[in-house]
Amino acid sequence: MNKKIVFALLLTALCSLSACGNDDIGSLDDSVIVKQGTLNDDTEDVSDENLQTKVSGYVVTEVPTTTVTSATDELGNIIAETVPVEQPPETPSPETPEAETPAKAVPETPEPSVIDYTPSTATPGTPASTAVLPADAPTESDYNYGPAPMVYDIPGIKYIDNVLIANKSYSLPADFYPDLDQTCLNQFYKLQNDASAVGLNIYLSSGFRSYETQDYIYNDYVARDGQEKADTYSARPGHSEHQSGLAIDVNQIDDTFIGTPEAIWLEAHCYEYGFILRYPQSKQDITGYKYESWHIRYVGTDLSYKIHSKAVEMGDPYLTLEEYFGIDSYYH
Repeated sequence: MNKKIVFALLLTALCSLSACGNDDIGSLDDSVIVKQGTLNDDTEDVSDENLQTKVSGYVVTEVPTTTVTSATDELGNIIAETVPVEQPPETPSPETPEAETPAKAVPETPEPSVIDYTPSTATPGTPASTAVLPADAPTESDYNYGPAPMVYDIPGIKYIDNVLIANKSYSLPADFYPDLDQTCLNQFYKLQNDASAVGLNIYLSSGFRSYETQDYIYNDYVARDGQEKADTYSARPGHSEHQSGLAIDVNQIDDTFIGTPEAIWLEAHCYEYGFILRYPQSKQDITGYKYESWHIRYVGTDLSYKIHSKAVEMGDPYLTLEEYFGIDSYYH
């Protein structure tokens, strides 16, 4: 007798039991398992392995079960019996140690170091080679004393005697972004307050400008006036002193500021706070830029007093950084 006969007998018995409402079947769940064995002495052994079969209507599907229940026919023969299915022992999954997430390294921002550059281009005969600090220069205990600006140890920046140079000959790296130097700003506030005390209004109009901002400004001027003219009053990106964080434009940033009481006072007194007039009148061939009465550059009071003193000694109203250090300013 084969499996088909076993399944047919099983189905018939179940239908009969269910129709009579036999209480013995009430404990059966939805799964009935046919156990290997014989229905009577005349039946063949079911030689296959234990069958674990779910009877659902006339659909037979194999499912596991652990319910122990039996059903008998009218002669008392066991026709169906559920048997516990031996579940394989659970093999604990090896615990995978949580990978330690390495702490994200936070790059340290190194403090800029001061470099002792020597004025190699300040050859004998240049004002820088003979300048001395005048006796009336402020000392650290004085109100208007301004220390020299910070010096950055960054490749691509030109220093002469620890003075940053940004002109048409020497450019700044595109990613150099120091913002407006705090000492420069503090000294400007002192200048502004003292000007206000004598009835003048000097205010900051433009300070730090990034490489990208200068690129936009310069190209806008080129589109408007052409490159040749734009180069007389606007720096190409990387060549602007504003990117150094040491330059300030005050009040009206155009020729309407020339000759105003504020402009006259600024030119006469800015050195007392550590500034120089960066692009003086009649020095365009030296600086590369037209006269800008509104543009001052912070260098610290030690240097500003040296430059002013040397200019007086030479009978020149203003000395530029190019003259003082003996350097040029043109696009190479």
